[in-house]
Amino acid sequence: MRFFVTCPKGIEQLLEQELSALGAETVKQTVAGVYAEGELELAYRICLWSRLANRVLLQLVESEVETADQLYSLVQTVDWLEHLRALGTFCVDFSGKSRSINNTHFGALKVKDAVVDQMRAATGKRPTVERTRPDLRINVHLAKGKASVALDLSGESLHRRGYRQQAGAAPMKENLAAAVLIRAGWPEMAAGTPLLDPMCGSGTLLVEGLLMATDTAPGLLRNQFGFSFWPGHQSALWQQLVDEAKQRRTAGLERCTIQAFGFDADDKVLNKAKHNARQAGVDRFISFRQQELAGLKQPQGIEPGLVITNPPYGERLGEESELMFLYRLFGQLLRAHFMNWRVGVFTGNPELCKVMKLRADKQYRMFNGSIPSQLLMFQVHEREEPAATETHKLSDQAQMFENRLRKNLKQMARWRKKEGISCFRAYDADIPEYSVAVDCYDSMVMVQEYAPPASVDKVKAFERVQDVMKVVQQVFELTPDQVVLKQRKRQSGTDQYNRHDEIGHFFTVEEHGCRLRVNLHDYLDSGLFLDHRPVRRLIQQQAKDKDMLNLFCYTASASVHALVGGAKSTTSVDMSSTYVEWARQNLALNGADPAKHLLVQEDCFKWLSRPRKERFDLIFMDPPTFSNSKRMQDVLDVQRDHVRLIKDAMELLRPDGLLIFSNNYRRFSLDYEALEAFAIRDITPATLDPDFKRNSRIHCVFEIRHK
Repeated sequence: MRFFVTCPKGIEQLLEQELSALGAETVKQTVAGVYAEGELELAYRICLWSRLANRVLLQLVESEVETADQLYSLVQTVDWLEHLRALGTFCVDFSGKSRSINNTHFGALKVKDAVVDQMRAATGKRPTVERTRPDLRINVHLAKGKASVALDLSGESLHRRGYRQQAGAAPMKENLAAAVLIRAGWPEMAAGTPLLDPMCGSGTLLVEGLLMATDTAPGLLRNQFGFSFWPGHQSALWQQLVDEAKQRRTAGLERCTIQAFGFDADDKVLNKAKHNARQAGVDRFISFRQQELAGLKQPQGIEPGLVITNPPYGERLGEESELMFLYRLFGQLLRAHFMNWRVGVFTGNPELCKVMKLRADKQYRMFNGSIPSQLLMFQVHEREEPAATETHKLSDQAQMFENRLRKNLKQMARWRKKEGISCFRAYDADIPEYSVAVDCYDSMVMVQEYAPPASVDKVKAFERVQDVMKVVQQVFELTPDQVVLKQRKRQSGTDQYNRHDEIGHFFTVEEHGCRLRVNLHDYLDSGLFLDHRPVRRLIQQQAKDKDMLNLFCYTASASVHALVGGAKSTTSVDMSSTYVEWARQNLALNGADPAKHLLVQEDCFKWLSRPRKERFDLIFMDPPTFSNSKRMQDVLDVQRDHVRLIKDAMELLRPDGLLIFSNNYRRFSLDYEALEAFAIRDITPATLDPDFKRNSRIHCVFEIRHK
């Protein structure tokens, strides 16, 4: 029999070696798979014992195919009654294309028709299509003018062992974890060597390592394969192989002396890891513990072994700088506590590993799904003091940054004291090499790093961020947990509405007598735009005894200022349920009567487009530069749409009322001609407090009235 055994890209060589060890003949690797020849027993052994394969395809026929009719004819050359009962179930997995067949669904349909037509003609009965757990999976691949028809003897992909019924976000597939362990040299080390994963997630690396160490066939944990209902299945031969595998497992469990350790900061995902280890029958060998990475130490009384892990590597743009701190800490802890241990780090972003300050002696390229990834192997030789005592000497440039920050604070001190300002911007990319914003919120500081160009060396950029964080802590006399790092980037879609963490850390600040909730951890923005402070003060001064409308209200800080300024009523509109709830809490914090201070969760375009009886004395509108949220009927582009927004809002403004229109698009140009029916005044210069004078294009603000 001729088989094609598929696998994740990058581990073909390992699979070829594994198949040869299982008795395959004439093995030949290609992209994402290996061709092999052997008896049916080989297919069974692969399904039972392969730690690396995805699917075992028994090849039936292959021929040149261009058209749908040629495909149909090729499939009909197979006697399907040898492989499928007349009233059985089947499904077709079709991949590839030709000039005539450019849709996989169409290709699968032609294969299905050929099978059904042949069996109906021969028996008067027809099999039915069943996507989940069919009696037979037919695999057809079309490429370079050739189609191959095969039976899928594995059924569900072999990476699904059956033990992992629970997983965290983006878990590593089991066969990829096995490949990582094999590349790390674990099978040769496994006799009594400790295994440790400091960021273990749902425990896949540890469980796969223990399955190897206990000589457990991964297929033993499954209860169905693609050949289970195949007429060619030899159940006696299969049972013989299963019994042999069970005996080997029993013996392997008895002689295994491995001590494995799994740590993770997330107790919920750790519970999933424990469940998976129990399902795999290896939980007795693994000690799981909830622990932040900062608490990582070599377990007491343990000889050096293998540290293996798949740490986060920043799937979302903007995470790299934060993750570099994690990787740097990981490297420090390894050098401090894991001398003579072997370390393997599997990551989709090898650049992050550069800050670990360990030299990789081996690197292996693999794919994690579609993500090009690497396994980097290190030997820990150094020992140094624990990370907490490490000192980081400031460079000359870092001292320039410190001097500038202190100078800015000194220049703003009198103004801040006079105005009672506790939330302000202390630094905004004053020095090109330190392209960050430093924003103060009472006793907390948020450092926002502007995403560096791709041409900038990531490690150097990170070292500068390190400098910034250290300087900020020194200058403001803060602890590390009082300084929050974010990376700014161009927003798209609903980025500003997405949670970036799950800390839930809200605290209250005060501005001109208004109490406002801010959150520096969980979202891209804090909930309070510092540059709009003068605009909020203007609204507070204008609001007495007036009805105020706040469009694109965000967290409704402007509505709070109107409330505190004596507004008769406020109506705040935003499409985000997150921010409407935040706005509700802000208003409640300042004693708002819900009957007079209304909150509306709706797309502002839609809200403005309907006929309305309400009229307002004061309207504030601060739309985002761009938004393509699914909750909107249309895409918002402030440059293109501002005329429509302003005209619609002016319909609701009383004759002697005031519309304050602002946005932060730095190239914004108001269309005075299209809005000539109104009296417009650009008040931007008057809305820049001393902490934003240096960046005069941070926003633009216009007063608009009826003529």
